[in-house]
Amino acid sequence: MLQIGLTLALFVILVIPMGKYTYHLATNNKTFADPVFNHVDNFIYKIFKIDTEDMGWKKYALTLLMVNAVMVLVGYIILRIQSIGLFNPNGIDGMEQTLSYNTIISFMTNTNLQHYSGESGLSYLSQMLVIIFMMFTSAATGYSACMAMVRGLCGRKLGNYYVDMVRCTTRILIPVSFLVGLFLVSQGVPQTLSGNLTITTLEGKLQDIAQGPIAALESIKHLGTNGGGFLGANSSTPLENPTIFSNIAELLSMMILPGSCVIAFGHMVYDRHLERKGGERKKIIFGHEGRTIFIAMGIIFLIGLSVCFWAESQGNPILEKLGISQTMGSMEGKEVRFGIAQSSLFTTVTTSFTTGTVNNMHDTLTPLGGMIPLLHMMLNVVFGGIGVGLMNMLIYAILAVFICGLMIGRTPEYLGKKIEGKEMKLAALCIIIHPLLILGFSALAVSCQQGMEGITNPGFHGLTQVLYEYSSSAANNGSGFEGLADNSSFWNITTGLAMFFGRYLSIIIQLAIAGSLLKKRYMNETVGTLRTDTMSFSVILVFVVLIIAALTFLPALAMGPIAEYLTLWF
Repeated sequence: MLQIGLTLALFVILVIPMGKYTYHLATNNKTFADPVFNHVDNFIYKIFKIDTEDMGWKKYALTLLMVNAVMVLVGYIILRIQSIGLFNPNGIDGMEQTLSYNTIISFMTNTNLQHYSGESGLSYLSQMLVIIFMMFTSAATGYSACMAMVRGLCGRKLGNYYVDMVRCTTRILIPVSFLVGLFLVSQGVPQTLSGNLTITTLEGKLQDIAQGPIAALESIKHLGTNGGGFLGANSSTPLENPTIFSNIAELLSMMILPGSCVIAFGHMVYDRHLERKGGERKKIIFGHEGRTIFIAMGIIFLIGLSVCFWAESQGNPILEKLGISQTMGSMEGKEVRFGIAQSSLFTTVTTSFTTGTVNNMHDTLTPLGGMIPLLHMMLNVVFGGIGVGLMNMLIYAILAVFICGLMIGRTPEYLGKKIEGKEMKLAALCIIIHPLLILGFSALAVSCQQGMEGITNPGFHGLTQVLYEYSSSAANNGSGFEGLADNSSFWNITTGLAMFFGRYLSIIIQLAIAGSLLKKRYMNETVGTLRTDTMSFSVILVFVVLIIAALTFLPALAMGPIAEYLTLWF
């Protein structure tokens, strides 16, 4: 508990100044980095002839899609021809076409689902020009879309996609990932372009030890809530995560930017309040609206973390009956150097902040311990990836305002704008897409031969594996139960579609809602206005999220992890 408490305390301490910095970037306010990065950004605008004028929501969304499409095309070509000798000391062959399709969609959508092992499936050229590059650009894309939506909700113009993407990359992602990378190198993470090492083991046999630019990938992998590992075993291997200090650094890297977006949202709403009512700007930490969202996310996160930690601490009753002590909890699939506490925290963080990196094998979690990361990906609002979790939670906030307004006879308003039929239709569509992708593709997988061939575990656990794969894809998380034989045409194509639609349909709809509310007249607060900046609204928001989740996912969970838990313990 002390390990978990200290890590979360460090997160709160670091996220406050980082959130304030993120707010300054999003609103073009002065920062300490301007004297250096203004020149860098202006140089980029000049070289690429970027028009920095504000965009409407349609142009913003179209520009985002077109830029991502170009990067997908270039990345796909590189994966197919990676067998060329450039930065390929290990002689890796070109990637198969459906796997290339899945991989490029995965990394462009900030999912990083891997149906391959990085050390044997990618050359250093692909690791750097495709994987690491897209870890930067996909993270910047999520941040840009989020800040555009928040500006629209706060009555500002949505901004310019190119400007948002460049400023996020040059002023946050590159410098912070560089510092994190240096720290990881100090802990023993390799950073080299040399080929694999072949060593003689104590048994006298030969073994290949993978090397490469691992630290560079690890830093942006966590900071950008990406998750794809340089190695197949991801952050459970000492080459990616050698010490308890590197583990904590990776945890904080995953959490810092999604949390910062919430704080930036609170500051921007506070600015709009001052513009409407006047007065001097005071020093604030969250802003009332940001605090409401942060608390709601925090409540769901802490509930999930508690359940996961408790479930893993109980151990396995079948092993207990066989005489194997379970006093340390269920240590199957976990690193001894991390134990139950850091493994449970990492599991909950990586699926709440939709990063997807793992320091233990989720397939070996206890049924309820494995249900928590599955549920959090199904919710996709518990902080989420950079910007995306906040965008999704804001949709639930609009839904909560509408429901509560109908129940108590008050006009549904959010941030001073009336919520009407158009916004509710878009919000409902946005919420429905996520479970439709998860449950629809899962139903397809268990009803056709191609899908069934990938399921390696019978019964309840096999269904959980399928649900987890599509939840991870639709939530743009990327972690897996790793029990599926998923490198086949069926799984590559269907998960690729889930990742694509799960990413871009939601972003387009959310930008449309922001554009619609931006055009509306500001409504003055009255005694009939439902307050959305209180602790009670945080609780309402939590209940709305959980009720929607129960209505859509409970039957599937009951046939998967819940049924497995009941058969194991009773």
